[in-house]
Amino acid sequence: MNFAKDKNLTFDQAVELMFQKLGDWKIMALASSVNDYVMVRNVSCLFYDHKVYFKTDKEFRKTQQLFQNPHVALCWSGVQIEGLAENKGLVVDEPDRRFESLYKKHLWGSYNKYSHEDTEIIIEVTPKFVEIWDTCDDNYAYQIFIDFDKESVEVKQYDHR
Repeated sequence: MNFAKDKNLTFDQAVELMFQKLGDWKIMALASSVNDYVMVRNVSCLFYDHKVYFKTDKEFRKTQQLFQNPHVALCWSGVQIEGLAENKGLVVDEPDRRFESLYKKHLWGSYNKYSHEDTEIIIEVTPKFVEIWDTCDDNYAYQIFIDFDKESVEVKQYDHR
């Protein structure tokens, strides 16, 4: 979805734009913090049901941070998502195995290398605030701010010519 220089976006259009940019999966940088100790690392993410999902070993440092402080940020190519992370349990215990099926389809290499049935959990990130850098049809740069709690969107033109 592209938009003209003077066109406004609705909340639903902005959310659609965000998930269109992300596609089915991406490798994203995940930032987390506990007691002012910040860590960032890459995670293999899937996108469905207007949320972000990744798997991780429940014993990893990053996972222990998420258990203590669920506030996270994810970033990929001009899309930054701030949200809340929630442990959804073991990958193999998910009732419909949707995550596992999609992970095998889109991220087979990672799935094949890093699958441990007794320790791999699904983390679901619910977006709270999103910032997207984009350009419009007229090639003007914009920042798009999406507030999920307020269901609002603000578009700020960055490029003034």
